[in-house]
Amino acid sequence: MPARTLPTFSRAEVESHKTSSSCYVTIGSKVYDITEFVDDHPGGGSLILDYAGKDVEEILKDEVSHTHTEAAYEILDEYHVGFVVKDKSTTANGTVESIDANGRPVHPRTGMSCAEDMEKETDFDTDYKRHKFLDLNRPLLAQVWFGGFTKDFYLDQIHRPRHYKGGKSAPIFGNFLEPLSKTPWYVVPTLWLPCVAYGTYVASTGLTSKLVLGAYWGLGVFIWTLVEYCLHRFLFHLDYYLPDNRVALTLHFLLHGVHHYLPMDKYRLVMPPTLFVVLAAPFWKLAHAIFAYNWYAATAVYCGGIFGYVCYDMTHYFLHHTNLPLWYKQLKKYHMEHHFLDYENGFGVTSRFWDDIFGTPLQGAAVMKTK
Repeated sequence: MPARTLPTFSRAEVESHKTSSSCYVTIGSKVYDITEFVDDHPGGGSLILDYAGKDVEEILKDEVSHTHTEAAYEILDEYHVGFVVKDKSTTANGTVESIDANGRPVHPRTGMSCAEDMEKETDFDTDYKRHKFLDLNRPLLAQVWFGGFTKDFYLDQIHRPRHYKGGKSAPIFGNFLEPLSKTPWYVVPTLWLPCVAYGTYVASTGLTSKLVLGAYWGLGVFIWTLVEYCLHRFLFHLDYYLPDNRVALTLHFLLHGVHHYLPMDKYRLVMPPTLFVVLAAPFWKLAHAIFAYNWYAATAVYCGGIFGYVCYDMTHYFLHHTNLPLWYKQLKKYHMEHHFLDYENGFGVTSRFWDDIFGTPLQGAAVMKTK
């Protein structure tokens, strides 16, 4: 589970808590509610009330008054209730940001402050009792189907990332169909790169030169980048256009919802071969309809597009699970923010090119600070 989140207070709010019935003090940016401790203070409650609503860092270290021991600070930690900020920041919807135990702003929807939070194991029982959504101990698909969730509740919960214990995969079907829902990343290049190679060879037999072949093939790769963006934005994140019924929500969960719910699941990051065939078949027809003047050119474009898809799926896996070179580190940060910060933007996976073109880039730095 993400670290315990704590609210923020302005300096004026802290200063308003200066009575025996509500006594706050600060040390640096940390806010402590020591109301219960006032009467138990060895030197008397009046000494504490003299500093109510103020910063006590200097007086705790003052040798003339009394240098406080580590035990005093340990007692204070029990009363830690938040952090003081110069100006309380708000998110785009006006919600005041919380702060985690390390002083980092926490996104009010996901409850996370950085990408690393997505790898903190979820306590199954606590999560289910708190959210009344899906019990990770039991098969998930049946719970979505029979849960009676409203679309708004489902979308809110599905975009609050969880992490299955031990890095394992949560059960989706809970029966003999379970293996069909899991795809190791290496299956994608193993299955489809030979097909791309063969298709490219066939296309080469009907085109005038390798330069022409390369031009059509490169065009296919470029077209894929747009297809990638459109699929992610308009199909996988259909979200608010979904009908409010269990059929739509269950299909959404299978197609992409489970990935946002459990984004670090290693076996549900790449597309299962059966689903890929279903999605790829119409594009074969489309490519040959658009390039009807030359069957071989259409095949070359299609093969370039499939190669782009293979790169996309492998990139997607590596962004979640590997240590990457510098450029890819920036891409990793960008994609992780799509998961824990703003799922309504940042649809590019292999690059942010089309996000910039269509005005959907992530603005993480403008919304909240990230680690």
